Amino acid sequence: MKNRILKSVLLGACTVVAASASYGLIPHKTYEERKTLEQDRLISSKINQYTNYKEPAPQIPEEDISEDLEHTVKSGENLSSIFSDLDLSREDLHKIVHANAAGKQFADVAPGQDLVATLNASGELERLTYTKNPFETLIATRHEDGFDVELLSKKVDYQVAAANATIHASLFEDGTQAGLPEKLILKLADIFAWDIDFALNLREGDQFTVVYEKLFVEGKEFDTGEILSVEFVNQGKAYTAVRFDDNQGHTGYYTPDGNGLRKAFLQTPMDFAKISSHFDLHRKHPILNTIRAHKGVDYSAAIGTPVKTTGDGKIVFRGTKNGYGNVVEIEHGQKYSTLYAHLSAFKSGHKVGSTIKQGDVIGYVGKTGLATGPHLHYEFRIGGEHVNPLSAKLPRSMPMDKALLAKFKAQTQPLMAQLKQAKGDALVAQN
Repeated sequence: MKNRILKSVLLGACTVVAASASYGLIPHKTYEERKTLEQDRLISSKINQYTNYKEPAPQIPEEDISEDLEHTVKSGENLSSIFSDLDLSREDLHKIVHANAAGKQFADVAPGQDLVATLNASGELERLTYTKNPFETLIATRHEDGFDVELLSKKVDYQVAAANATIHASLFEDGTQAGLPEKLILKLADIFAWDIDFALNLREGDQFTVVYEKLFVEGKEFDTGEILSVEFVNQGKAYTAVRFDDNQGHTGYYTPDGNGLRKAFLQTPMDFAKISSHFDLHRKHPILNTIRAHKGVDYSAAIGTPVKTTGDGKIVFRGTKNGYGNVVEIEHGQKYSTLYAHLSAFKSGHKVGSTIKQGDVIGYVGKTGLATGPHLHYEFRIGGEHVNPLSAKLPRSMPMDKALLAKFKAQTQPLMAQLKQAKGDALVAQN
């Protein structure tokens, strides 16, 4: 009975096709070919309807099945802790890090960057991808019993940009409004740290013009590079600096005449601090209420603010000293020495006898000892005698030799031209 019904259906389908075949034209097909194709299609659909036949789903080979585990690196995490969180093999971790020189870079994952672990159907790690930055990606791919690790790099394009600002509130606020990122503002302060005290001598109306690099990958800006040349006008006096690489590959900032800006001592031991008490040999002590010489300068700042040594030297004292609280003393050769007092804590890794470089953090602002509030007490001695660090004549770096000076002039002349043009453009914009 079922076969008869099926036959009847098939004959009916053929009749329908014969009656309606002339209504559709299929290019490059004869009438008979067209009729046969339509009959085959209808017969196939009717058979599927009455036999509940379903086309089988395409089969995906098991080895092609994969799963991506995405992870954004958090502060304090490392690759070992991330592998534990993702339940990945520590043996694979060891193989990746020790695969080659590129593999070792996986040990330096940074907060905010993305990591993707690709697993196969068996849950094994097949590929580990780490985006170091917009132009560098580390990829570890399983290969037999180990991993192949490679660093893929995109081309970085450098473009020169310029910014100009007038100081109204602070270097940081006005620099930010001029479009400079925080790291370039801090770099600008470092460049002129030997000549300008940004805590004491900054005035409203001071101006700066900076020429710097912008970094692009595939046409998109992703970061800023180095400051190439810069001018800062402080209280009517212009300070100019230009970047230069010497024959040993050392990079520094110099005046347009080739004199290094780096002096033997920094003007201040902290960034953007405020002076709360000046050098005064007849000051009345705020706690003891007696006349006692204030043989240094006090910088008010929040507890925990980093304190930097103002010159190269060696730690000769590190501990507690009477009303000074926590103290670090540094000798800078046989003639000069500095003292940093009321610290809340010392920088780890240092001890008496440690060699210190200019700008190294040695401790953190506090209020230990006889202190009314959080601040740094900073002293400067020449030949054992206390002097005012804000007015003392401090030695400069050595001048550039003639052969290097010729290279300096050739390399920095275009940078100075760009600075001049940027200043002119800013003047036109102001007018």
